[in-house]
Amino acid sequence: MLVALLFSVSLVAPAQQRPLLTEDVDIIPPGSFRIGAGVDFVQRARFPVSGLNGDLTRAGVISFTIGLAPNVEVQVEGVAQNFLSINSRGVSTIPLDLAAGANSTRDTGDFFLWTKIKLRNETAHLPSVGFRFGVQLPNSNQANGLGLNQTNAYGSILLGKKFGHDGRLNTFGNLGIAILTAPTALFSQNDVLTYGAAGIFRLNKQFSLAGEVNGRANTRPGSGPLGTESQSEARFGMQVRASGLRFDLAGIKGIGNFSPRSGVTVGVTYDSPPIFTPIK
Repeated sequence: MLVALLFSVSLVAPAQQRPLLTEDVDIIPPGSFRIGAGVDFVQRARFPVSGLNGDLTRAGVISFTIGLAPNVEVQVEGVAQNFLSINSRGVSTIPLDLAAGANSTRDTGDFFLWTKIKLRNETAHLPSVGFRFGVQLPNSNQANGLGLNQTNAYGSILLGKKFGHDGRLNTFGNLGIAILTAPTALFSQNDVLTYGAAGIFRLNKQFSLAGEVNGRANTRPGSGPLGTESQSEARFGMQVRASGLRFDLAGIKGIGNFSPRSGVTVGVTYDSPPIFTPIK
């Protein structure tokens, strides 16, 4: 029953997540590393704190993962540069370093540090279970209108279950809490519910279909403190393996008033062979 509640019928291979946001339970091989990079383009992105609205390009959506042990990996991920083509400007609740007639802005994205622990393998009837926790670092400059330059904490329970011949359909889900600092309310925070339901369906050795719904839900009255509103998006796309790399492409559809309208993401991932002796 729990698996049915968490997993939608979306379409994956173990621990191969791009272009998805939902975290798989599986750990990359110990002693190896994974590098992912991509570009996102979304239309009608909203930034309620700064009042900016427009089309957002995330250039250099990067991630680096190291397998420390058979059940532990650490991850670093973030965006090298965000570019916003401004369509409209509302009232900003923070001082902005933007000219009155500026039609664009850019900034470094906030980076995340994560640790993922696989607690148990799946059985014939029960899913695999893991736990992931991390922190969002204040790398952005709020005066540019895109980031909030704050430190936030995250924690999620991970579940996974494979179906079909050789686990061809890999479904996985996340359910957790994010402690978000309210950027415009002194000594205030919003503990939002985070969630994700995803899957990857392996068509053959080269091609897989991937899809998900991922987001966060406000737990405070109304929309919650400014800058901590509910956000959600659906992604559906494909992974293609070639030349020792995995390429990906997916469409993005925003869900809810504070999510982008639509978009697309493209990227590539490299998995290394074991290069060091893992922790035992």
